[in-house]
Amino acid sequence: MKLDNYVINVPDFPKKGIQFKDITPLIGHGEAFSHAVDKMCAIAQKVRADIIVGPDARGFIFGAPVATQLKLGFVPVRKPGKLPRETVCESYELEYGENTLCIHKDDIKPGQRVLIVDDLLATGGTIAATIKLVEKSGAMVAGLAFLIELSFLKGRDNVEGYPIHSLITY
Repeated sequence: MKLDNYVINVPDFPKKGIQFKDITPLIGHGEAFSHAVDKMCAIAQKVRADIIVGPDARGFIFGAPVATQLKLGFVPVRKPGKLPRETVCESYELEYGENTLCIHKDDIKPGQRVLIVDDLLATGGTIAATIKLVEKSGAMVAGLAFLIELSFLKGRDNVEGYPIHSLITY
């Protein structure tokens, strides 16, 4: 199945000059969505993941079904103030400002092999911060899995040294 047939390019969204990759047709098509999740499950098995981590919010869309299908736990990465227990947080720079991501302090155990799953690798800032959160927990990032990679934004440069698996590359 050619997954990129289910991704629609939306020019000038959210602002002029951006070519937004709309994944809603893919996740709205049961067979395409299932195929993408199956491919990510194969990646998780290949890297021998013990747990799946997904950044808010679209990492939830792919990470949770991968975890469920493999009977693994899923750890959500959220913005500050969204998790009710003690958290570990990591701030990172954006093009215009800063963002912070958090996980519950005890959700990832030392020594666990983690697969980070997200919809998109663009500049790599979100994923680099997520990697730092995982490593602060004493776990090992076994791999990174993305539905889409925008290779021209060179996000791989920000996550060098980690196994990267992308189902679609533009």
